[in-house]
Amino acid sequence: MADVALPVDEALPALTTALGTHANAVLVAPPGAGKTTRVPLVLLDQPWAAGSKILLLEPRRLAARAAAARMAATLGETVGGTIGLRVRFASQISQRTRLEVITEGVFTRMILDDPTLEGVAAVIFDEYHERSLDADLGLALALDAQGALRPDLKLLVMSATLDGARVARLLGDAEVVESQGRAFPVETRYVGRNPALRLEDEVAACIRRALAEEDGSLLVFLPGAAEIRRVAERLNETVRDPAIDIAPLYGALDPAAQDRAVEPAAPGRRKVVLATSIAETSLTIEGVRGVIDCGLARVPRYEPDVGLTRLETVRVSRAAADQRRGRAGRTEPGVCWRLWDEPQTLSLPAFATPEILAADLASLVLDLAAWGVTDPATLSWLDAPPAGAWTEARALLTELDALGADGRLTDEGRALRRLPLHPRLARMVVDGARAGAGALAADIAAILSEHGLGGSDVELDGRLHAFRRDRSRRAEDTRKAASAWARAAGGSSTSGGAALSPALLLALAYPDRLAKARGRPGAFVLANGRGAQLDPASALARAPFLAVGEVAGGGAEPRILIAAALELADIEARFASHIESRTELSFDPAAATLRARRVRRLGALTLAEAPLPVPLDDAAARALAEGIARLGLTRLPWTKALQQWRGRVAFLRRAEGELWPDLSDAALASTAADWLAPHLLGKSALADIDAALLQAALHALVPWELARRLEAEAPTHFTAPTGSRLAVDYAAEAGPTVSVRVQELFGLASHPALAGGRVPLVLELLSPAHRPIQVTRDLPGFWRGSWALVRSEMRGRYPKHPWPEDPAAAVPTTRAKPRGT
Repeated sequence: MADVALPVDEALPALTTALGTHANAVLVAPPGAGKTTRVPLVLLDQPWAAGSKILLLEPRRLAARAAAARMAATLGETVGGTIGLRVRFASQISQRTRLEVITEGVFTRMILDDPTLEGVAAVIFDEYHERSLDADLGLALALDAQGALRPDLKLLVMSATLDGARVARLLGDAEVVESQGRAFPVETRYVGRNPALRLEDEVAACIRRALAEEDGSLLVFLPGAAEIRRVAERLNETVRDPAIDIAPLYGALDPAAQDRAVEPAAPGRRKVVLATSIAETSLTIEGVRGVIDCGLARVPRYEPDVGLTRLETVRVSRAAADQRRGRAGRTEPGVCWRLWDEPQTLSLPAFATPEILAADLASLVLDLAAWGVTDPATLSWLDAPPAGAWTEARALLTELDALGADGRLTDEGRALRRLPLHPRLARMVVDGARAGAGALAADIAAILSEHGLGGSDVELDGRLHAFRRDRSRRAEDTRKAASAWARAAGGSSTSGGAALSPALLLALAYPDRLAKARGRPGAFVLANGRGAQLDPASALARAPFLAVGEVAGGGAEPRILIAAALELADIEARFASHIESRTELSFDPAAATLRARRVRRLGALTLAEAPLPVPLDDAAARALAEGIARLGLTRLPWTKALQQWRGRVAFLRRAEGELWPDLSDAALASTAADWLAPHLLGKSALADIDAALLQAALHALVPWELARRLEAEAPTHFTAPTGSRLAVDYAAEAGPTVSVRVQELFGLASHPALAGGRVPLVLELLSPAHRPIQVTRDLPGFWRGSWALVRSEMRGRYPKHPWPEDPAAAVPTTRAKPRGT
């Protein structure tokens, strides 16, 4: 090995001792310490590794290629000798290979195919802090294999930013080795953000400033490819120095373009590398002295309720910010510009959310079923799979026939597992192959699983055409892989003769994303119930039906990224077993009537409908009652008598409690299906309900015994001493009230009461002209007290009417005094 000293060297003796005496260890070393390329080579020389291989797991293909190339160069070799590389679509392995650099997804398939990992002495999980789904699954499987099959297997978890103690406990209280050294110091400068400006404008301005203030190349972190393209456009317009190269770096780029971004700048030139988080770890870009960090990242978030994974732009964690900053100090002292204010650093989350807590778990559940695990609790996890996402994934796999009702792998599931694809795409390729369209299905799977292949055309046909014409190395490798998938699924390795259209194949993978146009051009509803939209100018914007392969964006209506037009006849033929045909009843609030229709549905999509006569049965009566309740009970044919009856019941409920039914608007509306529906048999509209029907329905709520008491304790009228019958107002704010001319109460020595004498009747005393004089709940008290004052005033105003000094002993009257008295 080369004699170049690296900061991690000081930790190597402790690490080799730990792995020499124990099965597992954790190495925590800061960015730039050299752990990725130094540690695996040192471990190759350990006695326990003699004659065996070591596997080094990297989170990304770019990092794997870079690490393999650097270690091979350290040994004076090329990749494929002592140092091998195995990533998706590419493998450089020989009989001499002892150290395989592989991606985490490759390792998962490797251990599932060979749980004993025969010939492997150790597995190194590099940059484990990224907590990818494959890394967590791979570590859980490796620990299970170590405990049951391979007690001699060594496991090493490495990271720059990691809760080492927590991981050590997972590994059976493994020893934690820490490297404190950093390659070179990095100065941090906080430049803030103006929220009124676009991100790309602020980043471009910061780049121009950094180029003017410092020497060397720059590594700029941006959320995604779109922002990278926009920043590149601004720099190409404003940076006039011909010795500065602008180099994009993101996952969808061809490997050759990625390698050009990572390789050192030519002598006399400077480079500005515009990168996503792909450049956070395991990469050394020679000549980079400056890092510009916008503080944002784009991460996938799975929504189990609609089966969609959307990309969400979030603030980076403190751990990721430290990783990014460390890229500036790999080969010489550096500077890191952060586009936020220093106090905001403390508000960043300590670590990013592990993918296992926010991802689609379908592939994980299928892999564990192949491992023989139906309950994730039987394995060791740093964070266990969430129960909701696990249940959703298992339901999907059951629907795909990959799992049986017991959660165990079926023969179909084994067929899907033979393909290194998401189960949905594997289902499409397998079914496509059986229909003679395996090659076409495999090409579609390649486009959907390899972001950026085939360009960005929304139309699937356009993507396929561009993919097949693409002569880049990435496209060539992917086409070879797609041909292998088609062969593994039992189909032809060449295109042509497809029995299924691209749209139908896409629908086989995503039946829940079949879409139907709704209203304006470009607006669609998906079979899962979620809305989605297209650019109204797109050729697909006016299609009646679409098969949708990919959507992006949050909110109620994400953008459709890949789709194909589909005919209703194809949907009817291919998904006949999933289409429901049923009669639907609905209440039309505008007409206040029921409507019936025969509907054919696929999920949330209405494929066809036709009006029907309303069936006058119990279900219709219930639907009418509930519709009227939503419309508002005030629309019912209330009479004054019925309103008063309702008020009388309410009065006694207030007086005696829940013995009496609740007839409030809210209670009646919430229980309309119980009290009103039984009386609506044979009815289909609000207009069919008359006052007699409403009265019968309401009266049925009061049992006979209470109804009898109602007449006695809450009468409709009060009979005055004169014999006049006066209606009681039970809706009055003061309580049950009667308005009565005071002369009609002469001779009444006790106050009238309701509810069996417990509640006084409110008396609104009127003058002979029916104008209010006083309100009282104590008539005898009124006679003894206020009457003298009232009498004095009333005698002068109404001299023709009697105003006795002792009204309690006087004769009640409805008339004025006889003439001459």
